[in-house]
Amino acid sequence: MSLCKFRINRLLIVVFFVVFHSFIYGQKTSDLKILETFNYKKNVVYKVVDGVRLEMDIYYPDSSKIKKNNPWMLHVHGGGWAGGDRYKIFRKSFITTLKSLLDNGVVCATIEYRKTRGGSTAYEAVVDAKDAARYLLKNAKKYKLDKKKYGIWGGSAGGHLSLVTALGQNAEFKGDTTLTNYFSNFKCVASYFPATSLLNPELVPGSLFEKQDSYNRILGDSLKNKPKLAKLLSPTELLKKNSPPILLIHGEKDIVLPIINSTYMLEVAKEKKADVELLTIKNAGHSFSGSNISPSFQELSQYVTNFILSHLK
Repeated sequence: MSLCKFRINRLLIVVFFVVFHSFIYGQKTSDLKILETFNYKKNVVYKVVDGVRLEMDIYYPDSSKIKKNNPWMLHVHGGGWAGGDRYKIFRKSFITTLKSLLDNGVVCATIEYRKTRGGSTAYEAVVDAKDAARYLLKNAKKYKLDKKKYGIWGGSAGGHLSLVTALGQNAEFKGDTTLTNYFSNFKCVASYFPATSLLNPELVPGSLFEKQDSYNRILGDSLKNKPKLAKLLSPTELLKKNSPPILLIHGEKDIVLPIINSTYMLEVAKEKKADVELLTIKNAGHSFSGSNISPSFQELSQYVTNFILSHLK
């Protein structure tokens, strides 16, 4: 074999390995490149459901900043409840905040969960997120995590699931029997452009909730047939005076999940005297798309970081 052919074959093998690896683990090549820039534990199995392993990745600060017990944040990805993956934390809306949190000594775990297809609903997704937190509490020593100083964050569907995970009663979302002795008690929630109520479709004209398919996807049926489940999965219904502090971040021009979701939750919070604040991003659509958004990505990321640190440090 000529040297030229050898090099070509070697290159093809490398390309095949990268593509195969990306296919198996659901990652884009770009995600792999970003992943390798972090100090992390990959593919940590936090539970097995019907023979399917549910995994998370855990990102750590530089070794000089890691302590025996570190504050941590659990990240829940978006994707319309039926799609997305845990590498969405690398998207523009989140990655600056991820880096900032790590720089400030906060460990971040990002999870996969059962998506709303194949008979699963958003309820199972919340159970999985709660189990992920329970798993980390059970194994806090192993992963160098503080048992009290932790929060949760996410965007879009992940923003909604983060809110329900933090606000929902543990007894209402029982999961893995090996984790039942552990109870999550999040100290804060940062929720980006979330859905906040499944009971008030009239609040979101023009959004995805005008379509029955959205309810079928989230509830497994219509709102009419699943009112109790819709209430259980509505953050505004779960909110209480003693709920953990919540930061909502929403683009004023969002047409996928309009900002009225967040302004409505703010109104409910005032009535219930709960600790909820809203950071409005001007000129921004869903996922903060658009030009000349204000505050900028850097500024809003710093705002979120400061909010989280104020409750975990």
